Amino acid sequence: MTTYKAIFSGLALLGLAACSDNFESADATNNAAVADGKILYNEHCASCHGEDLKGEPNWRVANEDGTLPAPPQDDSGHTWHHPDTLLFNYTKGGGASIAPEGFKSNMPGFKDTLSDSDIWATLSYIKSRWSIASQARQARMNKTP
Repeated sequence: MTTYKAIFSGLALLGLAACSDNFESADATNNAAVADGKILYNEHCASCHGEDLKGEPNWRVANEDGTLPAPPQDDSGHTWHHPDTLLFNYTKGGGASIAPEGFKSNMPGFKDTLSDSDIWATLSYIKSRWSIASQARQARMNKTP
């Protein structure tokens, strides 16, 4: 099993493999999901949201085309203000798929690039980087219908 994980990790770093497990939720306490999610985040998200999850500069100020720069995914951003289902759907379908009318989003959809399990793993990694207080607040949101 250790050899398999080492091979998988090497392939994933090359962008040739998906998650080794079948994740069905964003769970910051699931070490396997967080590890896979870190690889996927670095491959698919860090170019916009930053390797350190800090987002693009001036992320609250609209670009000339009306879109916003990529926000931070750490506690300084607003990702933890949203329930898991919204984060999953936003990631899978892209910003335009769920944004309110008139809101322009540069967030691409990853439905053709990442499996559902990959998206859950990526969200698990992002959540693992939040403070305990932010994780707890966001967890309460997930329980609210």
